[in-house]
Amino acid sequence: MSEFLPKLLALENFQANAQIRIETLGNFCVWRNHEKIDSKEWGRDKTIQLLQYLISNRQRNALHKEKIIDGLWEEWNDRDFKVALHGINKVLEPQRASRMEAIYIIRQGVSYQIDLEKVWIDVEALEKYIIIGNEALTVDTTISKQAYKAALNLYKGSYLPNRIYEDWTSGEREKMQLLVLGTYITLAEIILKENPLESIRLAQNALAIDATWEDAYRIQMRAYIAKGNRPQAIKTYMKCEVILEEEYGIAPLPETKQLLKEIELIN
Repeated sequence: MSEFLPKLLALENFQANAQIRIETLGNFCVWRNHEKIDSKEWGRDKTIQLLQYLISNRQRNALHKEKIIDGLWEEWNDRDFKVALHGINKVLEPQRASRMEAIYIIRQGVSYQIDLEKVWIDVEALEKYIIIGNEALTVDTTISKQAYKAALNLYKGSYLPNRIYEDWTSGEREKMQLLVLGTYITLAEIILKENPLESIRLAQNALAIDATWEDAYRIQMRAYIAKGNRPQAIKTYMKCEVILEEEYGIAPLPETKQLLKEIELIN
């Protein structure tokens, strides 16, 4: 059995059985005991903001309360923070006794973080699937393809789209976009010979996120040639050329131009 399969199965099992699941891609929703939490339960928007901030900074060490307040709000104080934190814990653990420590939000003195071993978060899972895919790429392409597909299945759109103008979400949003774009292209390359049509579809998905992603145009050109469709491959290059000129005023990369030359030499 592949050494990567247990990791893959563990991720899938965690997603299926976690008592708290949080989705942030394309929309924000939280599931408690496999039931979607109604938005009315959160009460104040600041409660949701605090949870989303902890998600956005989940891979750092526990965040000091003052850093969280400074990062989120200009005119908030200690009491406001406590109210928002209490709101999160009340929603995630409605049956918890008042003097018991919270299960899902770890407190270390005056620092806080989400317990990633107990809370399933789509962006965290997406990253882990991609890591497995990358590690398996040179030794087990079957597992690699499975991991990449699992990651892409989690991508439903931009990270926290309702917070697009908040500075504290931009880093995670950009990281997710780059990870997903790279995964579309890597998976398309793996399956190009066996399924060129699927490679074209994956490249199109990448271009729907970023129309200037030049790797996607090259994948499509190669896939069309694999299908024996030389005119469509050339047409794809021309589209790439137009988009890059319109968006950035630049020409395609030398490797894209070289691919065009190779295609033009095909009888």
